[in-house]
Amino acid sequence: MSNKALRILIADEQHFQRMRIERLFNQLDYYRVVPVHNLAELLTLVDYGGVPFDLVVINASMAEGELNLYDFFLDHPQVHHVLIYDADVARLPAVSADGQQRIQVIQASVPELPFIERSMAIIESRQPFVGTVISVS
Repeated sequence: MSNKALRILIADEQHFQRMRIERLFNQLDYYRVVPVHNLAELLTLVDYGGVPFDLVVINASMAEGELNLYDFFLDHPQVHHVLIYDADVARLPAVSADGQQRIQVIQASVPELPFIERSMAIIESRQPFVGTVISVS
């Protein structure tokens, strides 16, 4: 049975991209979605929010030069899973996952509906992502 009460945070500087991704989640009946447009808002909600986010979806270029996304989210207690997209534009190197990762990185400029469906199935089953993760030097 699907858990449609999962908390999702979408972070992208472009309003159109945030809305597009939010609509994809809405199509799957996920409505507890919080869109933010800058890194400061994301950090405030993640660091000082009382309830953890089940998923953070973030454009890799938002943190470029300001924050190491992998290190920040790796063991953050307020974030259960992270999906980083547009990694190619931000020139994030990828390495194979070991099956224990909570972080998934895709090269696509925006996640598409089939990918989000698969990711949510993994999250709802409380399993780690299997795929690529970032390794930032």
